[in-house]
Amino acid sequence: MRVAVVGLGYWGPNLARNFAALDDCELRWCCDVSEEKRQRLQSAFPGTRFTADLGDLLADPELDAVVLATDVTSHARLATEVLRAGKHCFVEKPLARSAAEATAVVDEAAAADRVLMVGHLLEYHPGVAKLKEMVDSGELGDVRYVYSNRLNLGKVREDENALWSLGAHDVSVLLHLFEEQPVEALAHGESFVRDGVEDVVFCYLRFPSGRVAHMHLSWLDPHKERRFTVVGSDRMATFDDMALERKVTIYDKGVDPPSRNYGEYITRSGDVMSPQISNEEPLRIECRHFVECVRDGLQARSGPASGLRAVRVLEALQRSLEAGGVPQALEPAAAPGG
Repeated sequence: MRVAVVGLGYWGPNLARNFAALDDCELRWCCDVSEEKRQRLQSAFPGTRFTADLGDLLADPELDAVVLATDVTSHARLATEVLRAGKHCFVEKPLARSAAEATAVVDEAAAADRVLMVGHLLEYHPGVAKLKEMVDSGELGDVRYVYSNRLNLGKVREDENALWSLGAHDVSVLLHLFEEQPVEALAHGESFVRDGVEDVVFCYLRFPSGRVAHMHLSWLDPHKERRFTVVGSDRMATFDDMALERKVTIYDKGVDPPSRNYGEYITRSGDVMSPQISNEEPLRIECRHFVECVRDGLQARSGPASGLRAVRVLEALQRSLEAGGVPQALEPAAAPGG
C-alpha cells in the first residue's frame, strides 16, 4: 500500500515514521509548503518523494491513500480533495470545525467508496482498550461517571482553543467508552493568554443512560496530566497516560447497600490492581489499522461515524462556551457512513 503524508509540522513526522516502518506499506510522498520542513525529513526517508504541491500526490495513479496532518481549519477541504481524487483518506482529529463540514466529508467518502478514518489516537491505546473492556464486561458495575484531565503548560495556540485542541481526544474516548451520544453539553472557559482563545475549559456532558462526564482541559497549568477516571458501582479505574508503568489501575472501592443493622451506607475499600498493558506505540497500532482497512475493505474503528459524532459534541460545547456556559441540547442522530 502506497501512502502519502501531508503536513510535516509537529505530528506529521510521527505519522511518516510509523507508516514507513510498516512491512506492507510504502511511504511514497511527503508534502508540505515549507521547504525547511521538507529538507529536515528528506534524509530520514531517502526513498520518498517530497513536494510542496498536493496536486502532485493526487495525480499519482499508484498512490493509494493520503494522510492529512495539517491545521484543523484545512481538514475538511483537503479531505474532500483527497476523496474526490479517488484516494483513501486518514485525517487527523478533529475531522472538521463544524458538523456541516464533517457531514459533507462523510458523504464524499461514501460517494467515492473510499476509507475515511479520523486520527482519534486514544481509541487505539491499549490502556483505553482495557478501560473499554472493563466497561463492556460489567467488571466495574454500572458506570456512573467519568472525568478526565488533559493539562499542560503550553503549547499555546492561536488558531484553536483548548476545547478543540485538547478536548477532541477526550470526547472521542468518552463516546468510544459509552457508545451513546450525550443529550446535553455545557462548557465554561477563559482566555487568559490570548483574547478570544480559551486556554482553560471545563466541560460537562450528560448521556441518555444517566451517566455524566466532566473534562478539564488546559494548556495553562503547572501539571502535565493525561488521565481518565471511571467510577462504577462496584469498582473504579483510572487510565494515566503519563505513567511509565501502571497505566491502568483498578480500585475495588465503592458504596455498599444499606446495612440492615445500622440503616446506613458503608464505604468499601479493597484491593488495588494494575493489569498488564501492552507497551506498543498507539500510533503504530492506529496506522496499521488504517492500512488493514484499506487493504481488506474494513470499516475503520474511528471511521466516518466516529469522526462526525465527535465534531457534533465539540460543536455543542463550543456553542455553550460562546453562550457563557448555557447548556446545549444535542439531538440524537445516526451518522452516515457507518
